[in-house]
Amino acid sequence: MQTAIQLWTLRELSEPLSAVLDRVAAAGYGGVEFAGVGDPGASRRALDDAGLDVAGAHVGIDALQSETSAVQRQLRTLDSPFVVVPYLDVDHFADADAVAATAAMLDTLDAKYERPLLYHNHDHEFGEIDDETAYDRLVDEASVGFELDAGWARAAGRDPVDLLDRLDGRVPVVHLKDVTEDGEPTTLGDGVLELEAVVDAAREAGTEWLVFEHDEPDDPEAAITNGIDGLRALLS
Repeated sequence: MQTAIQLWTLRELSEPLSAVLDRVAAAGYGGVEFAGVGDPGASRRALDDAGLDVAGAHVGIDALQSETSAVQRQLRTLDSPFVVVPYLDVDHFADADAVAATAAMLDTLDAKYERPLLYHNHDHEFGEIDDETAYDRLVDEASVGFELDAGWARAAGRDPVDLLDRLDGRVPVVHLKDVTEDGEPTTLGDGVLELEAVVDAAREAGTEWLVFEHDEPDDPEAAITNGIDGLRALLS
C-alpha cells in the first residue's frame, strides 16, 4: 500500500501549497489526497516538483452534480485516480427509501465520471434501519466504491476490520485516523483504533492507499511526522 496524507489535516498551515507539499514529501509520504481541487494546474506543478502522487480528490456533492465537465477537467489535470464524495448529510440516510435514493444517485454520478467514484463515511451513516445500519444498506444497494474512514466508523461503534472484510475489493482508499473512546480525533496511536488490525484488513481487502488524517490537530507540522511515523511502523 502507498502512503498519503489528507490535506484537510494541514489546512491551518499558513504557507503556499508548494511549501506544504515539500514538507509532506520530505517527511516521506508517497502522496496526498486533496480536500477540494483548487487550482489543479498549479497543484499539479507543485506535486511534480515535490515528487508526490495523488491518492484522490474530495469534491463536494453540489460541484459533482452541477459542474461535471469542469470537475472532469480538474481531475484530469491533477491525474487523480479517484473522485471522492466527502460528505452527505444525515437526510440521505434517514430511512430505507432515503438510502435507496442515495445509492441510485451515487451510481448515476459514478457513470458520469472517468475515474471511479468513492463514498467517504462519517459516523451518521451508521444509524439503524430495520436491524441493520444505513451504511450496510448503502453497501448492498450501490455499486460505487468506498473510502472507509476507520476512525469515524470506530466512533460510530462499528469495527473497521469487519467493514473492510465486507468491502473486500471495493475499498481502494482507507482513511487511518485515531479516535478516543468518546469518538474525538486524537494523535495516531493514542486512541482506541486497533491500528495493526485495520492495516492488515485493508491489505487483505485490496486497499491501494492508506491515507493519514487528523481532523483537528493541535500542531499540523507535528501531525505530518506523527502520521508518517505511524504508517511506516504499521506497514513494515
